[in-house]
Amino acid sequence: MSSCSRVALVTGANKGVGFAIARDLCRLFSGDVVLTARDEARGRAAVQQLQAEGLSPRFHQLDITDLQSIRALRDFLRREYGGLDVLVNNAGIYMDLQDSTPFHIKAEVTMKTNFDGTRDVCTELLPLMRPGGPTASKTLVRQDLKGWLFQCRCLLYGFRLEGNNGAPAGWRGVVASRVVNVSSLEGHRALKSCSPELQHKFRSETITEEELVGLMKKFVGDAKKGVHQKEGWPDTAYGVIKIGVTVLSRIQARHLSEQRGGDKILLNACTPGWVRTDMAGPNAPKSPEEGAETPVYLALLPPDAEGPHGQFIKDKKVEQL
Repeated sequence: MSSCSRVALVTGANKGVGFAIARDLCRLFSGDVVLTARDEARGRAAVQQLQAEGLSPRFHQLDITDLQSIRALRDFLRREYGGLDVLVNNAGIYMDLQDSTPFHIKAEVTMKTNFDGTRDVCTELLPLMRPGGPTASKTLVRQDLKGWLFQCRCLLYGFRLEGNNGAPAGWRGVVASRVVNVSSLEGHRALKSCSPELQHKFRSETITEEELVGLMKKFVGDAKKGVHQKEGWPDTAYGVIKIGVTVLSRIQARHLSEQRGGDKILLNACTPGWVRTDMAGPNAPKSPEEGAETPVYLALLPPDAEGPHGQFIKDKKVEQL
């Protein structure tokens, strides 16, 4: 069992936006940060890089397309921490438009990772999210993040500061769990290109997880038959799958409100924006550090925050689907 009671987890964190999120959480989160990656060697190299910067992340291997790998991580969190406080679902893939892979294979592979994988992680780990409430014996402010650097970073993420130590207001003596599903504006663009019937289904406030899964499977099935455009789908596998991630987040938030309303868990989807990574290319306007700002903002929403919840966030502001 770890000596630290609180833990934040970032999937797909060995490079790019995920790595930047893990770095910021190491600096700002009051507790352990677990960096995960599918490739163990790359994940441990990322941990070593952060250690060279004076940070102390932990590593655990995670392949979100492998249920056994997800459950091994779940068991590790139960054993070491007895629960989970922050979950950032960042892992995902992008198959470039110039990629010659047939469209139906792009749809199937992207679905397996970006939607099914994210959903499976949530299925196994959301039950571990701790309820919000007071802590009897522990101050949740990182004492090693004193002075101007801590205060500047808190201001960057929009937190109010109080007292002489610069601790974010409302953080002392309370805990709150946060879930962040990293989606994309490509999903919003893809939705606008869907048929009116599909748009209505995706935007429904009462859509169930089963209905959403059925829609996503229909997209892959239509792609395999070569009729996806005829059936009202746009010609972007990545975009359609990200619609699924955003809508799934809304459904998950609704379930949390219905089943664990008193636990003060906030769950949102967000976009990091167009970021210079291996996935998005070198011409993107944002650095990985800039791309991490909104996910980290959501991961560190103060314990007294009542929202956002079940929303899609762009640049720390709610964006309507």
